[in-house]
Amino acid sequence: MQYSSKLVKPVCDVFINHRGIDTKRTIATLLYDYFSRLNLRPFLDNKNMKPGDKLFDNIDSAIRGCKVGVAVLSPRYCESYFCLHELALFMESKKKVIPIFCDIKPSQLKVLNNGICPPNEIQRFSRALEEAKYTVGLTFDSSKGNWTDVVTSASDIVIKSLIEMDRAERMQRRLKTPMNEYLINKTRTKFIS
Repeated sequence: MQYSSKLVKPVCDVFINHRGIDTKRTIATLLYDYFSRLNLRPFLDNKNMKPGDKLFDNIDSAIRGCKVGVAVLSPRYCESYFCLHELALFMESKKKVIPIFCDIKPSQLKVLNNGICPPNEIQRFSRALEEAKYTVGLTFDSSKGNWTDVVTSASDIVIKSLIEMDRAERMQRRLKTPMNEYLINKTRTKFIS
């Protein structure tokens, strides 16, 4: 049996971006488990990474390869360089992101300049956070809400998004058949002449 020196890791369908101290033992893990039961391929750092993995390499690769991102924004979310880096990478990669505002209002989210991050990173994070704040998402108050309801709602949105993306991808492939390419080029030439 031969082993490849480079193991190809499967692309994930949905990446769960979260602040561990706030949400890892609640909504983040519930989402991961629910997506897994639906045979989706979720990515959650403590479930998909193992000792020795390069943190940024694995996370950045998973975000670039994912189809949808779920950003669980929580009270201490903006204190984390990693959370903000992941969110910025989602936005820069033009990924569809479903924000879940968990125990926080969008207006309360602000990037803190603690003097450790370079100014360009602060700007990058601020742009990404502003984009997330103005993206329609879910709100959840853990003191009043039902965890099952928010997990089910988020999952429904993710599944609908994946179905829409799949349809669009299939349509693109159909349009790129040799005959369609020929007809499109012929029509373009006809209108240009």
